[in-house]
Amino acid sequence: MSKPLGNIWSAVVNGEEKRLDIAQTTRLVDVLRSHLNLTGTKVSCEVGRCGACMVLIDGEPVNSCLIMAYQCEGSEITTIEGLHGEQEGSLHPIQQAFVEEGGFQCGYCTPGMVIATKALLDHHPQPTQEQIETGLCGNLCRCTGYGGIIRAVCKASESSEETKAI
Repeated sequence: MSKPLGNIWSAVVNGEEKRLDIAQTTRLVDVLRSHLNLTGTKVSCEVGRCGACMVLIDGEPVNSCLIMAYQCEGSEITTIEGLHGEQEGSLHPIQQAFVEEGGFQCGYCTPGMVIATKALLDHHPQPTQEQIETGLCGNLCRCTGYGGIIRAVCKASESSEETKAI
């Protein structure tokens, strides 16, 4: 069997330069999960409707199941593994807020929810209820309601403002 027509793909993933010999038509979610072993990014609907595979590409939230490797060549990609607190291994304030407010149940949607929240708070540090709902509208939780998730977003927003005030 011949080797697929591949090229060297490169991007900065979670702050580290990555270079892979892959077909440029490989989906980003497959690059992350299969080639880089970043399995925090989940695969669910595979048509961009649930947000479980959401990552940040150059700071913007994107469903990685809909993006091909060539479309993010040279980009800066942040996955759930790339978010952490002040020290690597500690929780990011958004992750901490999800824990404290019960923002996850089974946890399958949580990485996408946290990434969407990061993008939301980067653009709107003090979001309105409408901005929160719009910011999370591409993410589905199949377990229960969204009460804990919304409380987590609000708490993360308050935490970031308290940090700035210090």
